[in-house]
Amino acid sequence: MSIEDKAKDLGRLIGQSQEYQALKRANDALAQDQDALGVLRRMEQLRMEAHRMIERGDRPTSEMEQELDTLLQKVQLNPTYQRLLVSQENFDKTMARVNEWILDGIERGAASPIITLG
Repeated sequence: MSIEDKAKDLGRLIGQSQEYQALKRANDALAQDQDALGVLRRMEQLRMEAHRMIERGDRPTSEMEQELDTLLQKVQLNPTYQRLLVSQENFDKTMARVNEWILDGIERGAASPIITLG
């Protein structure tokens, strides 16, 4: 079996994992939550506007900062958004463990003597 085949198998297993499935469900739920989406869109608009102001050498207004703080508090209290954050964190932990296992395999593979047939 080639490295590509093993990588595809690993991807399939990750896609079937509880952590990935929970993240997918949380993303799907957020896509249906119009209140949360509206808040997140407005936050992104404010962020982009503030970025443009900073690029011009201006400072974002205190009203913008206050609105962003208010929106942040609102979205952080949203249960759909909270589920997404927890699901993302759990999936990230799983992927970190997968990466550790891969690195361990690489190190073991590099330390193995090369066997030649011939």
